[in-house]
Amino acid sequence: MIQNLRTEVKKLLKDKKVDIVIGWEKGSLPLSSTPLFIHKEEDVDRLIFDETCRNNLTTYLTKDKRKLGKTYDKVGIIVKGCDARSIVLYSIEQQIKRENIVIIGVPCNGVLEKKKILQKTENEEILELKIDGKNVHLKGRDFDLSIPLNEVLCDSCLTCRYPDAPVHDIFIGKPRKEIDIKDEYKKVTDFEKKSSEERWEYIKEEYSKCIRCYACRNVCPACYCNECFVDQNDPQWIGKTPEVTDSIIFHLIRNLHVAGRCVDCGACVSACPVDLDLRIMNKKVEKEIKERFDYTAGLDINEKPAMASYCENEKQDFIMG
Repeated sequence: MIQNLRTEVKKLLKDKKVDIVIGWEKGSLPLSSTPLFIHKEEDVDRLIFDETCRNNLTTYLTKDKRKLGKTYDKVGIIVKGCDARSIVLYSIEQQIKRENIVIIGVPCNGVLEKKKILQKTENEEILELKIDGKNVHLKGRDFDLSIPLNEVLCDSCLTCRYPDAPVHDIFIGKPRKEIDIKDEYKKVTDFEKKSSEERWEYIKEEYSKCIRCYACRNVCPACYCNECFVDQNDPQWIGKTPEVTDSIIFHLIRNLHVAGRCVDCGACVSACPVDLDLRIMNKKVEKEIKERFDYTAGLDINEKPAMASYCENEKQDFIMG
């Protein structure tokens, strides 16, 4: 599959169908890959795709769009299923011109969560990593482990229904198609069963760990505002210090801002340096959108996001009084 991917990318560059291709290359450490920007055919052989390709590369299309849009007319980008759904979102929200993007889909079997692996190795340095079928083999100075792949995949990958790019120009390999996931929202329903006091205590305890580094916002493909509400001084919505009340406001408002737009790529969870359970509220909002509007973000390029459309027969039981 890798060789086919490199062949297609090289052909796109040779035929001048793209000016640049964004993909991944091997990182300096066994658990890592790093974004790769390919301008020349001779750089294509650096291209990889495997379970270490964590980054949602579509963020470069918006957060770096002034540079990319000014320098390159046509951009090729290699995407997993969740990444491609972000491109659908960008197109719907008129952040990109679909005709300027060549989408190269790859079949995704999930990506590794480094934090889970380091827990298994008790934070020992990993010198070698190999994936063999459904197992991950890890070697270090004093250990040699074989771990089931499902135990070290990102949580978002374990409940992913759409591993393939719903919109693409080229697809490499065999599509996995939609996957029937059981109990996708189990963690959310368990949270909903708690009393209001228990939920509030959980939220306070969890978000009290937040150091307000904004890593979750910075890697999120749905957060592309030129100026975030937390950076505004007039009006100033919340304080800048990591007080728990301000942290709660930040996260809850961000949840509402990505409502009907989050593609559950899990980038925020992987980026968080203090291991906040960011996904519980993301999935809670996603569940509400699904139940109320029968909408899943990023699947249909011709359908408006749920929060940008209106139907007279929508449920309005959330209105009080």
